[in-house]
Amino acid sequence: MARRKRIIEQDNHERWLVSYADFITLLFAFFVVMYSVSTVNEGKYRVLSETLESVFSETPRSIDPIQVGELSLGEGEKSPRPGQPDIPKSEIELPPIPEDSSAPVSEETIRTINDISQQLTSTFSDMIDSGDVSIKQGDDWLELEIKSNVLFLSGESRLENSAMPAIGKVADILRTSANPIQVEGFTDNNPINTSKFPSNWELSAARAASVVHLLDRFGLDPGRMSAIGYGEYKPIADNATEDGRQKNRRVVLVVLGGDHSRRSLDIHNDILLNNTANTPTLPPVQAATKPKQISAPIQ
Repeated sequence: MARRKRIIEQDNHERWLVSYADFITLLFAFFVVMYSVSTVNEGKYRVLSETLESVFSETPRSIDPIQVGELSLGEGEKSPRPGQPDIPKSEIELPPIPEDSSAPVSEETIRTINDISQQLTSTFSDMIDSGDVSIKQGDDWLELEIKSNVLFLSGESRLENSAMPAIGKVADILRTSANPIQVEGFTDNNPINTSKFPSNWELSAARAASVVHLLDRFGLDPGRMSAIGYGEYKPIADNATEDGRQKNRRVVLVVLGGDHSRRSLDIHNDILLNNTANTPTLPPVQAATKPKQISAPIQ
């Protein structure tokens, strides 16, 4: 029987090309990924470049920089900055500092404040006698102080229905003038910490804002009014007693003679010293006028 002829396989010398092609493909893919990662977003780069260019090319907003430290007493003169006009010294004149910065109060302002004071005193005479309301007046300001228990429940900023008529009467009187009005809220030093009022600041500010909103509903121009919350930090009595804490819980409506009118707050001296024992003392601000008491203080 004849033997099968054995076929001798020849070596394929081109097999390395397959591996090489795979390597080249992977290398190409790697460089494509690296290129895509390193490519800068031209849109974002352009926006950033334009922003930086506009910032560094802006004209200085002040003629002279703020001086930090001591000034050197050299005899040289400042040279103008590039692009800044050379202003002759003769054209720069500072106004003289007046010895008394308080402007005199006009007769019309005094007359208006007196008229409002008389109307409020007549309207709230019963509440003044009961101690729930007091009125103080200066030449260019007037304040109507109302106890908080007349307007709000304890720890609340929503006005009671019984308070609506009183605020309505105030609005009727103040509607006849155009004087600025500040509504200020004050509390005692009993701490409050709720989700609605984390501190007495929030409570006093919310109460003042509630009165402002109601005055707005009664037709007063909201542009005349502002709401301020002082919290527990402007007491008029000692918080150590219940009577003192009741006096400190109050809302004050301040009628000003003008936008620049000022008044000093009557602060209980002992409380003020305790609150400021560890703070630096600032020079006192001189009030434009000395307040005069219209009604007896709250009992």
